[in-house]
Amino acid sequence: MIRDAKPDDAVAIAAIWNPVIRDTGITFTAVEKTADSLRDLIATRPVLVVERVGALVGFATYGPFRGGDGYRHTAEHTIHLHPDARGQGVGRILMDHLIVHARDAGIHTLWAGCSAENPGGVAFHQRLGFHQVAILPQVGRKFDRWMDLILLTKVI
Repeated sequence: MIRDAKPDDAVAIAAIWNPVIRDTGITFTAVEKTADSLRDLIATRPVLVVERVGALVGFATYGPFRGGDGYRHTAEHTIHLHPDARGQGVGRILMDHLIVHARDAGIHTLWAGCSAENPGGVAFHQRLGFHQVAILPQVGRKFDRWMDLILLTKVI
């Protein structure tokens, strides 16, 4: 079941997101999410969650790509799944819902920023029709190493 996130989902979202932050180069973010910061995110941005047998197994959100009125129809998104939910089509279904939500909200172009250390994430987005438009070399730093960022986009 896919639904809008509720403030009570903040702890479950943190349980999915924080291991990615803490243990991987998938995101350049180094500061783990708190339940309070995620409740703020849920209050200010669209956040969709996937529930399976009463447990939250994934989430996706989108927000401004850049500041300024000229970018109001462009958004960047984030999607993360619990490891047990990966490779089963859950991400595709969640992204399909997120794309419809974004389109209905007036978004024209959706962007993904994938760490070059996440080739699975790049391939996932390409399967969804996102096109790679740039590699930004060594713009991220984590685990005492420089990392490239791959930008992908889709007109929705």
